[in-house]
Amino acid sequence: MIRLMLATVCLVATIAGTAQARSISPLDGLEALRKGFSGITDFTAEITQEKRLRLMKRTMVMNGTVRFRKPDQFFMEINPPYHARMLLRDTIIEQTSGGEGEKNRIVLPPDQGLKQWFSKLAAPVTSLPEGVAIQADLTNGLYTLAIAPQGRSQIKELSIAFMGDGTVRKVVITEQNGDRSSMTFKKVRRNVGLTEKDFRLD
Repeated sequence: MIRLMLATVCLVATIAGTAQARSISPLDGLEALRKGFSGITDFTAEITQEKRLRLMKRTMVMNGTVRFRKPDQFFMEINPPYHARMLLRDTIIEQTSGGEGEKNRIVLPPDQGLKQWFSKLAAPVTSLPEGVAIQADLTNGLYTLAIAPQGRSQIKELSIAFMGDGTVRKVVITEQNGDRSSMTFKKVRRNVGLTEKDFRLD
């Protein structure tokens, strides 16, 4: 779940359009993502998250809300019966789950923090990042990036869909072991003026 939460802030997903998808260059897709996010200071959204484990015969469906604020704050709350809350501040993840609200704390490597990710989106994209294969298309105004890490990685593919203004629509993560997670964003509100008090677990 943590990988899906983090990926949500940095990248976003696949939605089928009524018209045939038009392939675009990976550079154009990445630059569209950069330009879209450059105009966003914060956003809130309702989400539906679906998680299917390879060993399970059913899909877990969870609903909740997310909030994001540049440069490094992300909050997600999942509604009961899978009640959980997660707060990310750059490289520090804090989580609570269940009725008792027990806290977990995880520290990410410095190169995986939100500030690091968004620093890469600060300048125009002129070359593809090393170590990943990227495909991009544009359908009815919806951009899709499919990113496949090369080499040893737990993630097989990260698929991201977003509008030209940076509005997130969906994120899909497929892992090497066959597990699959998706997060669909609804009622996205951009630049609403979120403050520090909107990013607390308590």
